[in-house]
Amino acid sequence: MLLLIWAPKAWHRLSPLKPPALLWTPGGEAVHVRYRLLSRQGPGERGRQTQPQGPGFRTRLLITGLFGAGLGGAWLAARAEKERRRQQQRTEALRQAAVGQGDFSLLDHRGQARCKADFRGQWVLMYFGFTHCPDICPDELEKLVQVVQELEAEPGLPPVQPVFITVDPERDTVAAMARYVQDFHPRLLGLTGSAEQVAQVSRSYRVYYSAGPKDEDQDYVVDHSIAIYLLSPDGLFTDYYSRARSAQQIADSVRRHMAAFRSVLH
Repeated sequence: MLLLIWAPKAWHRLSPLKPPALLWTPGGEAVHVRYRLLSRQGPGERGRQTQPQGPGFRTRLLITGLFGAGLGGAWLAARAEKERRRQQQRTEALRQAAVGQGDFSLLDHRGQARCKADFRGQWVLMYFGFTHCPDICPDELEKLVQVVQELEAEPGLPPVQPVFITVDPERDTVAAMARYVQDFHPRLLGLTGSAEQVAQVSRSYRVYYSAGPKDEDQDYVVDHSIAIYLLSPDGLFTDYYSRARSAQQIADSVRRHMAAFRSVLH
């Protein structure tokens, strides 16, 4: 026999049937019964139990997305600020190194006299080399030209003047420089001068160079520093790029310098 007994309070999910109990009938016989307590709850209460509590799934998803986006934005902002400070510290350290101080006087590949003030107001990428260089100089000039062309293709960016200064004034005459630079970029400016003038500008930018021994054909190779220099519109040395830096890395660096530039001459 199974008796259903209603409990006054809601007992949720009682365990299965309780152990058997004895119930005495009017005739005096003991009957084994099992009983189960049922909670007294109406349909309305059962419906309320199944309703989800708190914000819905879409709301929670939206809140989570907004929170994640906020964290991502904060991280990007902190990263950009860190990079800006690092770039500023590097620029300040390079200025204190006193590279590119003073003026110079050279001839361009058209025979026109040039000095440092001629480039005031322009961004300049400058490379020191020589026209008889077998491979490194052409490769570095090609890379410099790639940077200039990439920046030229972006509207709103100021033009960059490419400059090539020889460290071999004995062979790199005005005519030799004119023949050489035309193979790279129409705006590439070749600069040469006397041995003293070239030595002066090289010392100013801390460029090492040394001519090797001549062979039977009077040919020789010039050992020299390999770096591309960036000058700001103030004419100040701003950064340099070793041979290991790619054209894309240099272009990205120049963009950052352009964005952060504030003239110190006004």
